[in-house]
Amino acid sequence: MSEHGFDVPPKAPPEVIGRRDALAEAARLALVRAGIPAHRAELGEGPAGRPGADVQVDPLADGGVLVEWNTREELATEAVNLLESGVDPSNLPHTIRHYESVQTCMRDALSSILASAGFQVERADEHTFGSAVRVTGFTP
Repeated sequence: MSEHGFDVPPKAPPEVIGRRDALAEAARLALVRAGIPAHRAELGEGPAGRPGADVQVDPLADGGVLVEWNTREELATEAVNLLESGVDPSNLPHTIRHYESVQTCMRDALSSILASAGFQVERADEHTFGSAVRVTGFTP
């Protein structure tokens, strides 16, 4: 528990983070080789949220390697602005439907490309990680 009374999830030990980091870099390189723009914003490879695949290491004990697609800022901002203004969930505006479709298509594409390259992948918990792909291993 932290000094403020909140449970803080345990972090993974350094050797686990090291393995995850190597797996994340291998996944990033596999995407780049396939022609997909991929970066690791957590390592300073450009700002977080830049378009393309963002490959990250989640440092929590039950974390792992996550790959998430980022659209250009204009599309994401327009969708968020519409959601914040209040929309009828049964009749979403085209921009929101398009944004969700792009996220779903790219999640599936990233998952398929990584699997083809020899990575074990699964959908990450949508509640926690949205449309991210979780990379759990690699078998060449």
